[in-house]
Parts: sequence; structure tokens; C-alpha cells
Amino acid sequence: MLKEITTSQSIVRFDGQHFVEEEDDIAVETALTIVLDGEEFATMVCSPSDLKELVVGFLASEGVIRVYDDIKEMHIDGDRGFAYVDLVRKHCVTRDFHSKRFIGSCCGKGRQFYFQNDVKTAKTVMSKLKITPEQCRQLMGEMQEGSSYFQQTGGVHNAALCTRDGIVVARTDIGRHNALDKLFGYCLIHQIPLKDKLIAFSGRISSEVLLKAAKIGVGIILSKSAPTNLALGLAEELGITAIGFIRGNGFNVYTHQERVLVSGTM
Repeated sequence: MLKEITTSQSIVRFDGQHFVEEEDDIAVETALTIVLDGEEFATMVCSPSDLKELVVGFLASEGVIRVYDDIKEMHIDGDRGFAYVDLVRKHCVTRDFHSKRFIGSCCGKGRQFYFQNDVKTAKTVMSKLKITPEQCRQLMGEMQEGSSYFQQTGGVHNAALCTRDGIVVARTDIGRHNALDKLFGYCLIHQIPLKDKLIAFSGRISSEVLLKAAKIGVGIILSKSAPTNLALGLAEELGITAIGFIRGNGFNVYTHQERVLVSGTM
């Protein structure tokens, strides 16, 4: 049985003049430990929802699996906080592989990744998808309007896999990287084609978020927030269009502007 993603908490709110006792909705935070082929592999702090997708997306993002069929068996014990995963082929990835920094080069350009597994899993995106400014605004608005857990708690991040015309699936988590891993897992489990997909995201576009988008394989990421300089360097080289500060009628296009068509001609 999975835990609820929100809980009710008695609080005392100051309304500007008085203290008022009331009930408030709070985001639930829990730990999930992945046991891979009988050995403890990683522990994630997350929202207790869509845990199968989270585990599949995380393992793919870490380079442990490439497709969903690489998993032989999976059992998730949400109450105890464990996910037991057995692979078709026993993994031989050491812990050092997932913790050492790696600096490499590609096509004559210096490319710096945080971890060695990023070299295996982050790929240059060749998407030919294009989008109009109005579609950018509509998708961001649709994601925000559908974010009931954020409206309840103000304490979660949201990520949505979209076509130009609407949201395919949205996921929520206290961790922004977890929300993206849930989308990744969903895509792998359901074999979702990605050539016509993009991601709408509620949080900052950090280098970690950008790498997640590259691993998923989308060419456009939309956000209501700001990017970091390292994220934009990665976006430029990995072929991803990063669009931020989507608020009101405007937004900023930081990389690969060719995918945004002001004329509306597709």
C-alpha cells in the first residue's frame, strides 16, 4: 500500500493581526531505497507516488538499464520504503562509477559532466520539433492549472511530458529531479515515442535538470523559472532549446532559438 502524497497538519497561522488555529495540507516526504540484484544501490528522498516510474527512470538515468525490458522483476514495498529490482543481466556497475567526476571531450569541444554515467546516458538531441510562443504559454498554463498538489501544499515540483497541443502526462514530486525521472520511467514503461515531445517544468533549469531532459531525449524544455549558466552550456552543446521565465505574454529563449517560430508557421 502506497502512502498519501499529502497529509493534514494542525498549524497556527498569523493573519496580520491574530493567531488562528487551522488545518493545513503538507507535502509528504519519504525515503525509498533501491535494492538492486540483492544489494542496496541507492536511497532517494521523494514523494510516495508513481514509485515504479521513479525507479525505472532513475535506473535508466544512471545508466543501469537502457530499456524497461532490462528489468526481470520489480517489487515495491511503499510502506517500508524499499524497491526490490532484479535485472535480466546482473549489473556490474560499481559504486565508484556513480560517484567519480569525469571530464571528457567530444567532437573537439570540451564537455564536462558531473558523473561518469552522464557520459553514457546524456545524448545530443536531434529533435526537429518546433513550437510557437502561444503554445509555450498554453502548455505552461495547463501544467500550472493542473498542479493540484502544488496548489494544496506549495511544496512540490511538477513536470509534464507534452506535445505542442497539450499535456500527455504530468508527474509531481518534492524533488525536481524525481519528477523528471518519473516522466522518464513512464516513457520507458509505455514505450512513448519522443520525437514530437517536449517537457514543461515548474522549477529552475539547473544542469541536473538539463541532463535529465537530454537523457529522456526531448529537444525543448519550458520553465516558469530561470536557468543556470552550466545548464545553458550543456543545452547549447546537447541541442536542447531552453526557454525560461514563461510568465504573462513573454519568455526568454536561451538556446537553439530556431525551434521557436514567432510566425506560427510549422
